[in-house]
Amino acid sequence: MGAAYFYHLTATPLEKTLPMLLGKAREAGWRVLVRGQDAGLLERLDQVLWQDGFLPHGLAGGPHDDDQPVLLGSGTPSDGFACVMSVGGGDVTPAEVGLLDRTCILFDGHDEAALGFARGQWKMLTDAGCTAQYWAQEDGRWTKKAEK
Repeated sequence: MGAAYFYHLTATPLEKTLPMLLGKAREAGWRVLVRGQDAGLLERLDQVLWQDGFLPHGLAGGPHDDDQPVLLGSGTPSDGFACVMSVGGGDVTPAEVGLLDRTCILFDGHDEAALGFARGQWKMLTDAGCTAQYWAQEDGRWTKKAEK
């Protein structure tokens, strides 16, 4: 059974944090689905991943989705994904957390709606018995602040 890691972005934006987390996930050998609901955000992240030290990936809907080590899209993970990274309010279910090695929920700490959504996801997932960790930035480093 996997765990949900919540990343409260305050000092480093998503465009810098996501490539770092994807690099760690790929080092672990995981295939990753980056899930978001905003196509514009996913397209922007697609450009960032091409420019920020090449990370092989693709946008969902292409002819090689099944071959992508990192896929950006809004769907549910098919077989072969070990990790989902939720961005921009992409929903995560307790069943997914249980099936995946890792679920990461990245949210903007300066956006009240994003904070509220992340709090709701934390409560829903932990109430369902999922293991969860809350990470925040402190003095330029990521620090685990809570675990349930």
